[in-house]
Amino acid sequence: MRWLAVLWLALWLALWLAPAWAQQAEPACTAQVLAVQVARGDADGNRPGPGQWQPAALPDDWSARWPGYGGTAWYRIDWQRHCPVAGAGQVALALESVIMAGEVYVNDERIWSDPQLTEPLSRSWNMPRYWLIPQSLLRDGVNTLWVRVVGVAGQSPGLGPVYLGDPASILRRYEDLWWSHRSLFTLNLIVSAVMGGLCFCIWLMRREQRTYGWYALMALFWVMFIANVLVTSPWPFPDSVTAARANIMALVLYVACFCIFTWRFGGQSLPRAEKALWMLSAALLAVMAFTPQAQLPEAQLAVVLIVSAIFFINCLQFPVHAWRTRRPEHGMMAACLLIFFGASAHDLLRMLKLIDSGNTYTPFTSVVVTLCMSAVLGLRHARSVRRIERFNQELADGIEQARTELATTLEREHTLALANARLQDRLQIAHDLHDGLGGSLVRMMAMVEQASAPVPRQQFLSMLKLLRDDLRQTIDSGSSAGIKVPATPREWIAPLRHRFMQLFDELGIGAGWRFPEQWRTPPSALQCMALTRLVEESLVNVLKHSRARRVELELLQPESGRLELRIEDDGAGFDVAAVLRAGISVGMRSMHTRIARVGGRLDVASRPGQTVLIATLELRPPLG
Repeated sequence: MRWLAVLWLALWLALWLAPAWAQQAEPACTAQVLAVQVARGDADGNRPGPGQWQPAALPDDWSARWPGYGGTAWYRIDWQRHCPVAGAGQVALALESVIMAGEVYVNDERIWSDPQLTEPLSRSWNMPRYWLIPQSLLRDGVNTLWVRVVGVAGQSPGLGPVYLGDPASILRRYEDLWWSHRSLFTLNLIVSAVMGGLCFCIWLMRREQRTYGWYALMALFWVMFIANVLVTSPWPFPDSVTAARANIMALVLYVACFCIFTWRFGGQSLPRAEKALWMLSAALLAVMAFTPQAQLPEAQLAVVLIVSAIFFINCLQFPVHAWRTRRPEHGMMAACLLIFFGASAHDLLRMLKLIDSGNTYTPFTSVVVTLCMSAVLGLRHARSVRRIERFNQELADGIEQARTELATTLEREHTLALANARLQDRLQIAHDLHDGLGGSLVRMMAMVEQASAPVPRQQFLSMLKLLRDDLRQTIDSGSSAGIKVPATPREWIAPLRHRFMQLFDELGIGAGWRFPEQWRTPPSALQCMALTRLVEESLVNVLKHSRARRVELELLQPESGRLELRIEDDGAGFDVAAVLRAGISVGMRSMHTRIARVGGRLDVASRPGQTVLIATLELRPPLG
């Protein structure tokens, strides 16, 4: 069984590795390009006939050959393969770019075509392509590669380099082209978008940090500009020319926002330069928007040169500003801008075909920007942390000082509060003695004065007990909040009615007591005590001063949350305003103070023959 398992494993490995061995064993072929020719095609895209072909060299831009021409051109590439084994071996094909769209034929057999060969054209100008040519399409002798290109006048129409030969080497060439033409720009776009989004979020949270807002706007226009390299369709624009206009306009706005960002970052105040920058940008945008298509190539070149000059000038002026300020973040940004300057100048010269270099350095600048902005943000974050730490320390010291001052103030206020509490206690005792014990003394004095015979011993003892009870009630009034409120108004008024009616009957004073049977909303204990003192003081004043013959007491509850106590007599009356202004009536002040203390109001009206006191209390419904 063990030998069977080993044999089965060996067979499985042999079957799995067989394609690889076969591929490795297959001989590699090379290809030799014999001739490259180009000719215009007709409106239907048909191939030109004999006699129309012209020799060409790749890469080819037909603008120099046919100025102002836009349409179809055919490229004919004759080539021959050389293989170790005649008639065997594969050949690979790679195209660096087709500007703007096109299709490819191998010996009259089409192997690829762009989706759109009419406007809006597909965009293959920065799209490397790779094919492994099938053996069935190849001939033993000379083979012909036909490339149809549909281009737009003024947009550098033509065909990029063509690579034929060994599949492995052509594949490596294709991967290099894909990295430099697609991956680098994709990386640049992603990094720029991420940094722009981060700065936009920072600006949203802190609107005063306008530097981050300008960087986010700059990144937005850069992403719109660099996306032109990657998109394969002019959407949402109707044609390639409109897309080209929009792309240059995005470049203009990017450079304008770039300048504003660097000025804000460096703390430079250049109002005139900013105004001139925006006026120039508006003029360039108008040029790109309204220039006729025939003059568009010259306008595009002029606008690109102008905004490039602005960009380079700004990249050079900021290091001078950084040298003056000597701030670390300005120095880092200056170094970043110098790298920008070098990469952009190289790529501009390459675009203008003033230098011959296959490398493009602008895509690498996103990495430099990321590192620079990360360093700047880290430096500012560290500075902010140090500032916060200093602020926290100062805050802690301030809190400690305030705590000490507060303790001193609280101690002083506590002393004042104790003194005020003692004073209030004395005033309260004075009011209670005046309203309670004083009233009882007045009643007893009146009884003694009105008595026709000496007061019996037992009656005199009863008077003393009554005084004792009033004194005890005065002492206990401090805890009156815990006293139980009588169940009904009549139960509450009954003790007062009993005490005063004895004296009223002896003095020949009539009294009316009109009180409801039930509370609609019962008053609190403090309110009940205040009303009790008010009744006592009012009736004592009737006995002492009014010479009244009739007293009416009435308790009303017109609403569930309001209670009114009305006391009226037919005595001599008095001048209420004069008494309050002179402050000679302790009883009057006491009544007003008591009623106000429990959230009520006391109204007093008096004239000869009538004095009316109305106490109004706002009641709270009982909890639960």
